[in-house]
Amino acid sequence: MLRNLVRGLIAGAAGTTVLDAVTYADMAYRGRGSSGAPGEVVERLAEDTGHPVPGEGSTRTNRLTGLGALAGIAAGCGTGAAVSVLHGAGLRLPWWVGGPLTGALAMAAADLPMAGTKVSDPRTWSAKDWASDIVPHLAYGLVTYAVATCGQDRAPERCRSGA
Repeated sequence: MLRNLVRGLIAGAAGTTVLDAVTYADMAYRGRGSSGAPGEVVERLAEDTGHPVPGEGSTRTNRLTGLGALAGIAAGCGTGAAVSVLHGAGLRLPWWVGGPLTGALAMAAADLPMAGTKVSDPRTWSAKDWASDIVPHLAYGLVTYAVATCGQDRAPERCRSGA
């Protein structure tokens, strides 16, 4: 189980890197700004638990931005770990099912806290907003699932051979 957990953390880190790359490429292509939602979620959760983020002005804003990014990394690595442990326990899905489901799980881990804290309401998102969320999470899911399952019994032959 420890091996699956470590494999999943690595898979989640790889997937998170791809998610970030796809997101930044979209930002560069469309000229759109970054989302402040992760920092806002951290801020609301910290206040709700009685542990507000310290600082004032730009120092506090920078802390929230950093904490929001770290929360995203944690969610990505945690999702990868969960998927790998489930796969190791016998939940074997083909890549074309497991990859998108992994992306959907990570998307839920990001979007449900935003909705729950009322930072954002996905029901009001435009098609572009949804595309900006779905595409990077799909890329995350495909990469994370591939790395999490590589070398295991139903992985592609290229993974088992070490190539």
